[in-house]
Amino acid sequence: MNIKELVTTKDNNTLDIGRISWIVCLGAILFIAGFEVYQLKDINIRELAESLGLVSGAHSASLWAKKDTEPDVPPTN
Repeated sequence: MNIKELVTTKDNNTLDIGRISWIVCLGAILFIAGFEVYQLKDINIRELAESLGLVSGAHSASLWAKKDTEPDVPPTN
């Protein structure tokens, strides 16, 4: 699996803004948490888990809602 497969629709050519947004949001949350650890600050694990769960849940719901609008895989001969 490569990055292209993670950020494209099922035809592996069309970029999917929902998947890109998901990766960016999760990366931002993890970056901020890592930066807090680097500064030797306390991290509230409950808040971290809630934010990761909310982002994952919201993006999962958005991808599920638009699943029927994705372009089909072209037929192979």
